[in-house]
Amino acid sequence: MSSTDKEMQCREIVTKAVCGKGRKYSTAAHTVTPSHHSLTILGCWVINHVYKAVQIGEAVEVSGSYEVNIWYSYNNNTETTVQKETIKFVDTVPLSYYDSNCRGDVEVTARVTQDPHCVEAKLTGGKIVVTVEREYSVEVVGETKLCVVICDSCDDDYKEELYADTFDDLDEFTDLDLEPDKFID
Repeated sequence: MSSTDKEMQCREIVTKAVCGKGRKYSTAAHTVTPSHHSLTILGCWVINHVYKAVQIGEAVEVSGSYEVNIWYSYNNNTETTVQKETIKFVDTVPLSYYDSNCRGDVEVTARVTQDPHCVEAKLTGGKIVVTVEREYSVEVVGETKLCVVICDSCDDDYKEELYADTFDDLDEFTDLDLEPDKFID
C-alpha cells in the first residue's frame, strides 16, 4: 500500500511556548551631588539591584532600581566617606521576535545578562557623574497551537518511505572520518 492510499489527519496541540524574545544593552549617566567639596573619587560600586518586567504591546518594560555607592576622599585627602544614591530606571526592550497569536495569560521574564555596574565616575563642576551600563534579555511565554500530521496506521514500510529523505541526509554524516582524540586536551 502506498503512502497516498493512507489517510492523513491533522491534530491541534495546545502548548506553552516562547512567543517573544528581546535583548537590550543600555548606559545611563547619573549626576550625584556630594556632601563635601574638593574631593577625589576613590571608587564606585552599584549594589542592591532589583527589577521587574511587564509586557507593553510588542515590547517588555524592565523597571527597577539600584544603589550607587561612591567612595571619595575630601579635606585635602585626609578623610573619606561613601555617598549613596538610589537610582530608579525604566528600560523598554523591543521584542525582536513576537508571535501575536499567543493566547491566555502570558508569562513575562527578564534575565540580567550584564549586571548594572559603573564604567566611569568623574568630577564635573562640583558634582559626580556616574556612567552605569546594564543589559537584559526578555522572554514572553504563552499558549500557542501547533498542528501536527498524524496517520491512522504506520507500518515500517510506510515510515521508511515517509522519512527516506531524512535518512539520506543523515548518511552524509556517517561517512565522515572523525578523529575524536584530536579534540581532547
